[in-house]
Amino acid sequence: MSMSVGPAASLLARWRRLVSIPALLMLATVATSAQDSKSTISITTKELPIATLWNRYTFQLQADGGIEPYHWRVVSGSLPRELELQDSGRISGVLNQARELDVLIQVTDRAGARSQPKKFTLAVEPPLRADWLNKSQVNGARIDGSVKVSNTTGRDFDLTFVVLAVNDIGRATAIGYQHFPLKKNTRDQELPFGDTLSPGNYVVNVDLVGEEPVSRTIFRTRLVTPKETIAQSP
Repeated sequence: MSMSVGPAASLLARWRRLVSIPALLMLATVATSAQDSKSTISITTKELPIATLWNRYTFQLQADGGIEPYHWRVVSGSLPRELELQDSGRISGVLNQARELDVLIQVTDRAGARSQPKKFTLAVEPPLRADWLNKSQVNGARIDGSVKVSNTTGRDFDLTFVVLAVNDIGRATAIGYQHFPLKKNTRDQELPFGDTLSPGNYVVNVDLVGEEPVSRTIFRTRLVTPKETIAQSP
């Protein structure tokens, strides 16, 4: 036996359908937003580590969002030819020249979503570095001091270390000299200097020259002090 639907019941059914339409639209909007959020991908690596000559460089780029696996590529610029950006986002290789380069990198996920390209600068640490350990100073009739020297590369240097005290008329007196192999990846090796000098005003020049024998590359660095005075003895 069938039952007829009265006007009141028909209006109620129509009202329920109308109410459900905004709810469905809201659910669809939430689902679309969640999908868009999931498909958004960004590079989270802030910067590239500093490289050094003749040492292996290995670094993994990082991203967030999207669907793994990620695929990485250089959009513009270039890495040094000795370094390779692999599809997995790993940068690896051995640098043979000290130069700074800018590169624009982008990542794509499995679904084809792409990040905004991000600019990175690959910097190279100075191969031969010198800093004051004890800045030169007058001690009676002497000038004494010391420097710390670093070979940041993966190869040994033939190092020449010369310290000259130059007076007001340009006469130079050697107050320090060494020539020796500075081993690879040496950090802050101390080199002292000092000697007795005649009274007068002096500027101290510290010169370091490193020669890498395989490539025959020469690196130089210098430290210079302000004028110092050795007083006449009473």
